[in-house]
Formats: sequence, structure tokens, C-alpha cells
Amino acid sequence: MSGGQKQRIAIARAILKSPKILLLDEATSALDTESEHVVQKALDLASVGRTSIVIAHRLSTIQNADLIVVMKSGEVKEQGSHDQLIANENGLYSSLVRLQKIKDSGQPHDVHKTGSAYCAMGQSSSQSMSRRFSSAIRSCSVQATDDARHDDDTEKSTLSAPSFRRLLMLNAPEWKQAITGSFCAVLFGSIQPVYAYVMGCMFSVYFLTDHTEIKEQTRIYVLTFVALAVVSFLLNIVQHYSFGSMGEYLTKRIREQMLTKILTFEIGWFDHDKNSSGAICSQLAKDASVVRSLVGDRMALVIQTVSAVLIACTLGLVTAWRLALVMIAAQPLIIACYYVRGVLLKSMTKKSIEAQSESSKLAAEAVSNLRTITAFSSQDRILQLFDKAQDLPQKENIRQSWFAGFGLGTSVGVMACTWALDLWYGGKLMADHRITSKELFQTFMILVSTGRVIAEAGSMTTDLAKGGDTVASVFAVLDRVTEIEPDDHMGYKPDKLNGNVEIAEVDFAYPSRPNLIIFKGFSLSIQAGKSSALVGKSGSGKSSIIGLIERFYDPIKGVVMIDGRNIKRYNLRALRRHIGLVSQEPTLFAGTIRENIMYGTEKASEAEIEDAARLANAHDFISNLKDGYATWCGERGFQLSGGQKQRIAIARAILKNPAILLLDEATSALDGQSEKLVQEALDRMMISRTSVVVAHRLSTIQNCDMITVLEKGIVVEKGTHASLMSKGPSGKYFGLVNLQQRGNKL
Repeated sequence: MSGGQKQRIAIARAILKSPKILLLDEATSALDTESEHVVQKALDLASVGRTSIVIAHRLSTIQNADLIVVMKSGEVKEQGSHDQLIANENGLYSSLVRLQKIKDSGQPHDVHKTGSAYCAMGQSSSQSMSRRFSSAIRSCSVQATDDARHDDDTEKSTLSAPSFRRLLMLNAPEWKQAITGSFCAVLFGSIQPVYAYVMGCMFSVYFLTDHTEIKEQTRIYVLTFVALAVVSFLLNIVQHYSFGSMGEYLTKRIREQMLTKILTFEIGWFDHDKNSSGAICSQLAKDASVVRSLVGDRMALVIQTVSAVLIACTLGLVTAWRLALVMIAAQPLIIACYYVRGVLLKSMTKKSIEAQSESSKLAAEAVSNLRTITAFSSQDRILQLFDKAQDLPQKENIRQSWFAGFGLGTSVGVMACTWALDLWYGGKLMADHRITSKELFQTFMILVSTGRVIAEAGSMTTDLAKGGDTVASVFAVLDRVTEIEPDDHMGYKPDKLNGNVEIAEVDFAYPSRPNLIIFKGFSLSIQAGKSSALVGKSGSGKSSIIGLIERFYDPIKGVVMIDGRNIKRYNLRALRRHIGLVSQEPTLFAGTIRENIMYGTEKASEAEIEDAARLANAHDFISNLKDGYATWCGERGFQLSGGQKQRIAIARAILKNPAILLLDEATSALDGQSEKLVQEALDRMMISRTSVVVAHRLSTIQNCDMITVLEKGIVVEKGTHASLMSKGPSGKYFGLVNLQQRGNKL
């Protein structure tokens, strides 16, 4: 849904509750003019007859409030009605109003009072921004995880067969560890049958009649057990170290190769739900670990099993071949029993987890949206839903208990029957004097213990199957060829750009929504060194033009040219060095302010960094921080307010000194004071360079050289602010301006 649609649904939810107190926190800050107008009408209706507290940056939304409280730095500076506050021309409220005025020749419209409200307003704070951001991150994380799970089965069906040989070749540099680990695994595999053989010998000692001989033989076998324990300990250390180091090197190598490959993919690939940030992070974190276990633990287990089976069968046949043949023939039953036990226990756990997933999703959603649940006092309803979600897991676990009990009981019974068969036949051979008791115990212990080893290895087949799917998904990423190559060595690498942009006869739809056509035969010319503004309703294609210029996407038809050259003929990384982008929500990284300003620039002196910050109106607030430019921004810059983050993003773009500057809603969510500072920085930066500005706040683009009005992917008007306003009420731009004049021309 669009922002306006979601906002109106939230308002309907609040109205249905019929609250006595209505709290509205920036309900229209990021909406376009028309959506804001519709939503504001809904808010005005919802406020009638209720105590309403409104937090707003757009002053047009609160001019009819009964009481307006103006805050700054946590203190109440002014309060009163709109008329009382605006009468004080030197007041803080009046200065904020003047900042949001649109300078044009249009006539102001009368504004009718539709409700009463108590309004608190002021400059953005880092705490408020960080709380909203943290809430959004938690919601996105839950959604991303759900998307990853939902698309998992679909993705698997398209994967090619996994190549374990290719996987092992990735570990080729660690061949010394592979040989050492395999040799130790072979020796360790022989420990089990040798241990069983000695155990069988130990049983026969107690049938001796000479006490001295019993003590001597017991001492020998006990020392043999101790020796086997020491050897087993040492072999395990070397084996697990060798395979562990192989696995860690492989994990590091796969993660690096996957991330390197993913960073080359076109933006459209990331738009699909199955490639959400949650799914990609999960793949990087989990898939490499699963592959590591295949190479390490599973490979060691397979080698041990093969070694144990060969040595055990050889020892058994040499000791008592008749009994060994019967036991080997019955071996599949014993193996099947152990295998069924292991698989049933794993299946029970897996099904129990799957049955609990619904209640887990509900719990995660409740925690991530705790503010909304608390605001609507819906705790009891959530608990009822959670209790209902637990019914299915409870029934599933009871049903599994019956099957598991029957299956485990049967497996134990069959295993006992095979042992009875082995001992009966062994006793018959002893009665016929074909074998001795010592040979009976030796052969029985060797082959029975070997069956358990094989069964344990067989119970890992589900892990191997899962690992096979993981290997296939890893190689699917590594083998994928990006549709937009970011570093084409044959592409043109410009040393300098003039900044002339031409979009000619373009048809475009987003890859994730191919049936929704954004542009059809769209053309637009942006002159070098001029500032061009794009305005219109949400969904009219403004941000899509930014994406085409950055070549985040390729058009279905038509061409995008920069300086007369098809954008597809450029080396993209070289081209993007000459393009600067400042988004509505600036992206800062977990590092210092200095590192964030330098991001994307190979090297810069301290003086250049400070000059860029001054031009962005950021140097003063940075200097006032305790650590200055060494201040830690926190994850995604949550330590800073919206205006501060935006100015750092602008400083980063200034330091880059781009020939083409793209501004996508750079001031839409800022308060009046922050917007003024940011806009001053942008105005200075736009001088003598090609600038493309996407804006809903028309006060920020009235001085642009060219304003283009878009509607449903079509250019409906073009011209300067004055020429578009001269068209009067029949003009689209004139209508948008008048919608924003309500409350701005005060």
C-alpha cells in the first residue's frame, strides 16, 4: 500500500477505538501534497470532540489547534493559538512559519477550522529519531525473516544439483590439512573395531581357571584400553583441528566470494522478497556454516565409518567367518533400527519446531509492535491469539508421541531379535566345536558395534540432504551473472562529465513488478549545469528517473544518455564517481563522522573534510560535539538527529564534488529550522552543476531552472516556477502549490 493508504487505515483503527485522547506523531510528514491533503481531512474529522495531541513539522497541519506549544532543546519557548503566536513577528513560531512560506503570486485560500487540538512542535531530536528508526528496523527484520522463509521452497526448486567435488576444490589450498585429517580419521575409525575386539577378548579372561593368568591378562587388556583411549584422544585433536581449520578457511572464502558477487548484482535483484536483506544476511551467516559442517564434521564421519566397516568386517571374517557371515547378513536390520531411532527423534524435534513457528511469529510481531499493542490495550487479545496458536503444536506433539513410541519400540524389539539370532547361531557353532567362546564374543562385539557406527552415519543423511541444498544455493549465487555489470572493463571511464542527461522514448517497469508500467515512451532532457525539479503525486515516477540516471535499473525500451553517450557503454563504477546522491533517509554507517563524510572518496585531507562540512552547514554542530569529527555515529547513524544526518550526507556528496547531483526528497521529513539549514547547503551545492531534485515541499524547488510536473509517468507541465504559476487554476503545478498554500500563506 502507499503511504497515504496505510496512514488512513491507521486513522480508521484509531477512530474505531473511539479514544478520548488522540495522539498524532508526524502523521503526514512524508506524504505528497495530495495525499497529505486527504489524510489531513481524515485527521481533522477524527479530532472533533476529542483531546488531540499533534506533533508536526508541517505547520499547515496544526494551524487550527486550540493551543500550540513551541519547544526547543527540551524547553517550552512559546504557547498560544495560531493567531496569538503569529502576531509576535519576532517569535520562534513566526520564524518557523516564514521558513515554510511559498513565495509566489498566487492568492491565499481561506482555511476553515474543523477540530480542536493541543499541538507540541519543535526541532527534531536524536532520541526521537532513533526510537522511530529502531522500531522500523525491528518490524523490517521480522518481515524480512518471514519473506526469506516463505520464498525458501520456491528458490530450492530452481537450484541445480550440488557439486561436492567443486566444493572440495574450494578447499584445495588446505590440502595438507585435508591429508592429515583424513589419515587421522582412518586411524580413529579403526579404534572402534579394535576396541570391540579387545572387549571380546576380555570376556574370555573370566573363564580361565588360573588366577595368576587372569590377573596378567586383565592387566594387558586394561593397558590396551588405556592406550586406545590416549591414541583416540590424540587422533581426535589432530583430526578435528585439521578439518576445523579447513572448514573455517572455506567459510571465510565462501562468505567473501558470496558478498563480492552479491555486491555486483543489479538493484532489481534486491527488490524481490526472496533477496531481502534478512534473507541475504541469513544466507551469508548460515549457508557458509552448513557448508563448513559438510567439509569438516560430515567428511570426518564418512571416512571414520568406511574405515571402521572395512576393518570390522575383515576382523570378523578372520576370527569366525561363519558367524560373521550371518551377522553381516543381519546387519541391515540393526542398521535400520538405529537409523529409525535417530530419524524419528530428529523428526519429532523438527515437526515440533515447525508447529511452534506460528506462535513464534505472533510473539515476534507482538514484541516488535509493542508500542501499538500497549497504546490500544490489546495485551489480552494477543494472549488469546497466542493460546489459540499453541493448540496445533500441542495436538501435533501428542500425535507424534504415539508414532515415536511405536517406532522406537519396534526398532528396539527388532534389534533385540537380531542379537538373539546372532547369539543362538553362535551357541550352535560352539556346540559343534566350530568356534570358541572367545571367538564368539570377539565377533559379536565387533560387528554389533560396527552396526551402530553405520547407523549413526546413516542418520546424518538428512543433514547431508540439507547440506546439498545449501551447497546448491551457494553456487547459485556464485554462478549468477548480473544483468547490469558494475565494472565492465570494456566500458568508457570518463575523467570528467559535463552533466547533460537525456532520457529518450523509455519504457520502464520495475523487475519485481513487471506488469506495472511506470513509463511508456517517456522522454526528458536535463541540461548540463542547470537545476531541474521533479514534482507530482506519489507513484508518478519521480524516484524512477533517479534510478534510471544512476542506472540502478535498465529501461525495457529506449535509451538513457549522459553527455550524448548511452549509459550502458560506461563503466558504471567510473561513471558513478561523478554522480552524487542525497536521499530522503540518508544512509550513515557505523563509524565516525569523519569516516562517513569520506565514504566513497579515496582520500581527503582534514581541511577538505572540514570545508565540505562547512558548505553543508554541518561544521558548527560537529565541532560542538564532545569528540568532534571522531564522534561515533552508531548503527545507521542513530546517535544523530535527522537534520544532522542529512547534513553529513550532503557533506559527503560535496566532498565527492559530483558533476551530476541527485536529490531525492532530501528535506521532506525535517523540521523547519533543520530544513532551512539543509536547504541552504543544497542551494550552495547546486550552483554550476547538473542537479535533479525530487520534492514534495514546493518551497524547496521554486528557484530551480526547470520544474517538471509528472502524473502517472507522463510529463504534464514544464517550466520555471513563475511560468507555471502564470497558467492559473488550470495548471497542475498551480494546483499543487495552492494545496500547500493552506497554512503556509498565513
